Amino acid sequence: MKNSKHIALIIFLFLIDFFSKFYFKDKNIKISEHFAFNYTKNTGISFGFFQDNNLLLIFLTLIIILIILYYFNKEKKMQLGFSLILAGAFGNLINRIFYGHVIDFIDLNIWPVFNLADVFVISGVLILLYYSLKK
Repeated sequence: MKNSKHIALIIFLFLIDFFSKFYFKDKNIKISEHFAFNYTKNTGISFGFFQDNNLLLIFLTLIIILIILYYFNKEKKMQLGFSLILAGAFGNLINRIFYGHVIDFIDLNIWPVFNLADVFVISGVLILLYYSLKK
């Protein structure tokens, strides 16, 4: 199977995100003045935009997933970026469907609280930008 390594990566990252959210649910652990694990319910997207629009965000996430799946085999060089975005999108989508919000827990005190799925999505977008600008 030609995409098996990407499928395995998506599943692996999804599981890391899923279990980290499960582990840090309802916990507040201060590591230092500038780093903590603080459980937060996020009903919107980054920086508090679109708060309390769960159905809209589920719908938009599904559209994004479908678009990425459409281009996945057409843009071979971008498959790593697509895989990271898919892992993060699935992770946050599952939270929205089952909890009505996304579980965030990584708190750097200089940035809004986020989760590993957010890190995967941003990393994937940066990879896509790199390859797009390189063309």
